[in-house]
Amino acid sequence: MDNEQLQRLVETISLSEFKKPFRHEAFFNPRLRTTGGRYMLRSHNIEINKKYYEQFGEEELEGIIRHELCHYHLHLEGKGFKHRDKDFRELLAWVKAPRFCSELPGEKKKVRSTRIVVYKCAACGQVYNRKRSIDTDRFVCGKCRGKLMKVKVLTTK
Repeated sequence: MDNEQLQRLVETISLSEFKKPFRHEAFFNPRLRTTGGRYMLRSHNIEINKKYYEQFGEEELEGIIRHELCHYHLHLEGKGFKHRDKDFRELLAWVKAPRFCSELPGEKKKVRSTRIVVYKCAACGQVYNRKRSIDTDRFVCGKCRGKLMKVKVLTTK
């Protein structure tokens, strides 16, 4: 499938499912990695990740197109077009569009390791867990204004 066929497919789905024309551009964007598609607010164009079509076929592609068309039509009508909006969720259910696309095989989500720095007040013993290091010469205990000491650094995955 090329960009012209994708454009025709989007126009067809828009007319058949939404009963409204799609008057902008739809095309494959090879730079998309973590999402099946994207609706552009300024240009009103729709970008689709071709990997989803290659991996899962036309059914998955049509679901992604219906999802992005929900954003498109609601935005143009001035209604709630974001994922958390009631209008968006209702239209998604009405056209039977998926809320999320399938996960690509072989594309694993990165697991971030979290680092926690533990500080303790020398005067009152208050413990502080921080994600970032702090300058113990500059900062003091919020409870008693005592001196802080770095106790340990915890790293988890």
